[in-house]
Amino acid sequence: MDSGLKYPTFNVKIKHEGKKALVFDEVRKKWIVLTPEEWVRQHFINYIITSKDFPTSLLSIEKEIELNGTRRRYDAVVFNNNMQPVLLVECKSPDVALTEQTAEQALRYNLVMGVRYLVLTNGLQEIVIDTFGNKLKYLPEIPMYKELV
Repeated sequence: MDSGLKYPTFNVKIKHEGKKALVFDEVRKKWIVLTPEEWVRQHFINYIITSKDFPTSLLSIEKEIELNGTRRRYDAVVFNNNMQPVLLVECKSPDVALTEQTAEQALRYNLVMGVRYLVLTNGLQEIVIDTFGNKLKYLPEIPMYKELV
């Protein structure tokens, strides 16, 4: 089945419970409500694991953080072998444009996470940002995992 996204298709596990479609998240090892954003997240995660050699064990999906006294939830964070965060991912639904506000959201989350790399994706478009030295440099694609750490 074509995902309709820029990421490769894979064997997505989907089931239905009542009127809800659920997708199996291989990282979290549980069924998740299948929203357009979740469709993007699942394809992106599969892409970085299969095409960029990211270790599944070093991915964190949808965890809560506290930002200026408010609870927020990031989409995905990748850690190095010392469990230091190195890449933060902000996923949007394919019908949501990647805007300056999307970048600002990821940059705010990064005040807490302190990663070097940010990825913004809606599954159709992807923006990769290197924040080294507090300067934003746009990269043409996500580096291989070994290049990040």
